[in-house]
Amino acid sequence: MAKTPDEPLTLTVHSLPKADAPDTSAATRAGRWKMLLLLLVCASPVIASYFTYYVIRPEGRRNYGELIDPQRPLPDLVGTDASGRLVPLTQLKNQWLFISVADSACDDACQKHLFLQRQLRETLGKDKDRLDWVWLRTGSPALSEPLKQATAAATVLHVDAAALATWLQPAAGQRLEDHLYVVDPIGNWMMRFPAQADPKQVKRDLDRLLRASAFWDKAGR
Repeated sequence: MAKTPDEPLTLTVHSLPKADAPDTSAATRAGRWKMLLLLLVCASPVIASYFTYYVIRPEGRRNYGELIDPQRPLPDLVGTDASGRLVPLTQLKNQWLFISVADSACDDACQKHLFLQRQLRETLGKDKDRLDWVWLRTGSPALSEPLKQATAAATVLHVDAAALATWLQPAAGQRLEDHLYVVDPIGNWMMRFPAQADPKQVKRDLDRLLRASAFWDKAGR
């Protein structure tokens, strides 16, 4: 029997099937949804408290102070404190602000506002540290020693009157000094109390604001 000549061993290499490229579109969509949900979770306390105050209106009564619409954020305005230190108004954010405006000489109406601010803040009890008593003073940079002592618990800043008037505004027929103002922790001017305001009505609004925001706003910055 004839022998078949030896032949070299040959290998046939077949190409492997290509794996499908991973579909990243689903992962991208999932990531976007997660980011959106995270943003909603972070913003929900603020949204809920404003919904409670503006829409549900606890106690079924209208607010006494005038709501500012649209709200106005703290401006890029720099004030000077009693020690001469420059303090940007935006630095006051992350706390409720209860604001009065008056000349540094502080006439009777100014003194009445300062007294009212201090007393109303004290009546808030354990919540008083969530509300800053603020006096934005204009006119002379100098402040008398008695006024320094009387406002030791307040944030007192000397500011330019013209610049301040581009942010806070009085009601028709009133002066800037005639009102008390409220700024929320986000930094928005959101309420203006009437001239010669009724302290009991002001107290009621402050209570409602602090109660509506109690679950997300804490004392301190």
